Amino acid sequence: MTRKLISSGSPFEKTAGYSRAVAKGDWCFVSGTTGYDYATMTMPETVEEQARNCLKTIEGALKEAGFSLSDVVRNHYYVTDASFADRVFPIFGETFGEIRPAATMIVCDLIRPEMLIEIEVTAFRG
Repeated sequence: MTRKLISSGSPFEKTAGYSRAVAKGDWCFVSGTTGYDYATMTMPETVEEQARNCLKTIEGALKEAGFSLSDVVRNHYYVTDASFADRVFPIFGETFGEIRPAATMIVCDLIRPEMLIEIEVTAFRG
């Protein structure tokens, strides 16, 4: 089975020694993805905008690996404030409402203060 490494172009990938996603066989594992706009390396101020950027980056990584959002079977959501849950749930519903992957949300600190959300997904197409 071939192992395919996907990059989003983030400088963090080389510095920290990871890939945006790793695809092997019918599986694709997408690393925790924050809300940066990697074209401009800017971070939006709101958790909603950051969540949308996370999902856009994740969707691009999945597509490059030969997968789609409809292949997602597991999501991990990390937010820095529990009050963000009600603000991002509708966005997740728009994206995953028909797909309905297993999901967990964790309230935690992230590595930079401007980061309000991080999303990690696992996809399977078998």
